[in-house]
Amino acid sequence: MGNEEKITYLRGTPDLKQKSKRAAKLTYAFNSRSPDEETKREELLKELLGKCGQQISIEHNFHCDLGYNLEVGENFYAGFNFTVLDMAKVIIGDNCMIGPNVGIYTAGHSIQPVDRTKDGYAIPITIGNDVWIGGSCTILAGVTIGDNSIVAAGSVVTKDVPSNTIVAGNPAKRIKDIE
Repeated sequence: MGNEEKITYLRGTPDLKQKSKRAAKLTYAFNSRSPDEETKREELLKELLGKCGQQISIEHNFHCDLGYNLEVGENFYAGFNFTVLDMAKVIIGDNCMIGPNVGIYTAGHSIQPVDRTKDGYAIPITIGNDVWIGGSCTILAGVTIGDNSIVAAGSVVTKDVPSNTIVAGNPAKRIKDIE
């Protein structure tokens, strides 16, 4: 996979709780705003996210772990129920569209039962420019999705997606190149 930088963290530490609470407050404020309050919604996203371009639109019921690890480019759109577990960096390029009910998950945990609740790990995710991710997709830790690619609705992306490729399925597999 493209992003091999594995970050470990301890659950329940005061620092992590504080950072999570900050993100929870900001996402609550964002999700509580009327669609007519576009300026306030944009201000909240700019405060929450690590970086965001112009013309960014995220629909109601957006959630993230920390917020500051999420960077989105210009002309970004995410549909309803967008969830990002951003314990590690998530970088999304310009001109990307994400359908409803999409989850982007950098976080994981030990497979050993005794350690599962104590700590976790996270691996960054990178999504290139001009990418379209269909509804109800899951993007897993460490994945890179190349420029101009399409992830078909309902796909589970477990491995890197080359540029100019359409993938589909669980796990997602290449179904077509984009000429």
